[in-house]
Amino acid sequence: MRAKQANRRISLLLVVILLVLGGTMARAAWLQVVQAARLSNLAQGMHHEVVTTPAGRGTIFDRTGVPLAIGEQTTTVFADPRQVRNARAVALAAHDILGVSANALYPQLLDKRSQFVYVKRFADPARARLLQKRGLAGVGFYPEQRRTYPQGSVAPQVIGYAGVDNTGLEGLEYAYNRPLSGHAGKETIVRDPFGRAIDVLSSTPEVEGQDVFTTIDHTIQANAEQVLSQTVHQWGAKDAVAIVLDPKTGAVLAMAQAPGYDANKSDVVPLAFQRNRAVTDTYEPGSTFKLVTVTGALSEGLVTPSTKFTLPYSIRVADRVIHDAEPRGTETLTVAQILQRSSNVGAITLAEKLGAPELMKWIQRFGFGRPTGIDFPGESGGAVLPLSLWSGSTIGNVPIGQGVAVTPIQMASVYAAVANGGVWIQPHLVDRVGNRPPAQWVRRRIISPAVNTKVKTMLTGVVADAGATGTAAAIPGYTVAGKTGTAQKPNGHGGYSDTNFDATFVGMVPASNPRLVVLVMVDTPRGSIYGGVVAAPAFAAIAKFDLQYLEIPPDDPRTALAASH
Repeated sequence: MRAKQANRRISLLLVVILLVLGGTMARAAWLQVVQAARLSNLAQGMHHEVVTTPAGRGTIFDRTGVPLAIGEQTTTVFADPRQVRNARAVALAAHDILGVSANALYPQLLDKRSQFVYVKRFADPARARLLQKRGLAGVGFYPEQRRTYPQGSVAPQVIGYAGVDNTGLEGLEYAYNRPLSGHAGKETIVRDPFGRAIDVLSSTPEVEGQDVFTTIDHTIQANAEQVLSQTVHQWGAKDAVAIVLDPKTGAVLAMAQAPGYDANKSDVVPLAFQRNRAVTDTYEPGSTFKLVTVTGALSEGLVTPSTKFTLPYSIRVADRVIHDAEPRGTETLTVAQILQRSSNVGAITLAEKLGAPELMKWIQRFGFGRPTGIDFPGESGGAVLPLSLWSGSTIGNVPIGQGVAVTPIQMASVYAAVANGGVWIQPHLVDRVGNRPPAQWVRRRIISPAVNTKVKTMLTGVVADAGATGTAAAIPGYTVAGKTGTAQKPNGHGGYSDTNFDATFVGMVPASNPRLVVLVMVDTPRGSIYGGVVAAPAFAAIAKFDLQYLEIPPDDPRTALAASH
């Protein structure tokens, strides 16, 4: 009897074992066959992780090798909530070591739906290493650069800035973003159940970004910004722009404006301050545009610098009466004197002699109405009324720089062509990228050598001759050639303001062999409106500093001696 009971129990146990074994085998078969793909992906997702290793962004240098934009080495700390074993410990450690808010971080670490949470972006590497030594499960670290601008307020509108992801958003940072960025690398990492990296299955190294070498000289730039700031303050102006060009190469040594700001605070600076007005904004140039009218008349053989005209104080053009800036009687002026005294009546007389089609030909030849092609985003081409839309009075306003819109870089490049013997060179802000050879910039002759010599001599008289408009631009020891401009600002209603003006001076120095072209444009000055009063002294201050800084020898020692006495 006992033997039979024992046999039943053994049989029952055997059945149970067989059932359990069968169930286990069925479960295993179901997992291995039916659920194999899903479980394989799940396993890889839990233990394999592809990490992107960001490439270091290239440095932006000035022409002397001084860094204008650099990547500061930091460590970014992150967490995978699914791998975090003790959210409270991680939050408290991050608070103690990195200074993050534990109360803000803790609920994020508890959210197991997420696989990535920033603990702290751009942390101090030394502090991050202290946290790493804690060996907290689910916490990871990777190196990352933060863009900084060591020169602070020097050339912020030119350099622009990069965002938190090191992508260029404005200025040269944006224009040259691709070569600066390089290419990110990748690593496939195996992690243990605690989230700690235990192996690297594969890796693709990052390619560092290339350096960009600009034509900007940070010393010349900083000085120009300082002069502009003083000028804006002195005259209660809205803002001001200055450009310093090398006329022989087209290189921009400075592109300054005031007000300025610290490039490291670009994210909180209004966009209106960040705009590079020298390239993106237009203005009516006033009398600086008379260069086109005079050059056209000389080039077409209609006049010489000594050709005389008897000019009344005002002139009627269709339904408009235009007069000179200062009241005077009827005078006889040469073409040279028309330019030197900035006579509106004289310039219109030359334009009528030249004719509208020929005047338009010279406007286009000088490049007005289209972009210069400078290597900077958002360049405006200005605005020139098509000849087909000219009215009877247009020949009375365009020759004196009214009813036409230009950018400061357009105007500076045109005067640079005069300084360069009549050859226009495409202005540029970058000399080279990485190890590539310097770019070949566009060159074209716009004025014949003979006419250009005459024009430059006439522009010298604008500064040197008594009674001329640009005498405040004189620099002891150097000959200066240039032109003043005073332009009424449009009032937005089809007319012009009686109180708001732009004051400009653009010139070259030393005039005998120009090494620098400097343009200064002051927007809406108060107290005086004239380019010869407001902008010319700023030109002289900028150019004098640059001449001494670059050790350019004087070409007119007589004036230096006279100034010393």
